[in-house]
Amino acid sequence: MVEIARNMAKKNKGTGFQSAAGLIRYFEEEKSKGPKIDPKLVVYMAIIFALVVELAKIYWPA
Repeated sequence: MVEIARNMAKKNKGTGFQSAAGLIRYFEEEKSKGPKIDPKLVVYMAIIFALVVELAKIYWPA
């Protein structure tokens, strides 16, 4: 059983670094781009926008 595990470890030894390197590169690129906005601010802005639209329906019916 131990020998089987060692053989499997030898076969998979080279594949882990390449896949991990791709993930690291992806997350580094994701961090560096775009503005930092608090999620609460996005929710508040959506609520305010919905209220403005509803008020516009009342005051300016189409």
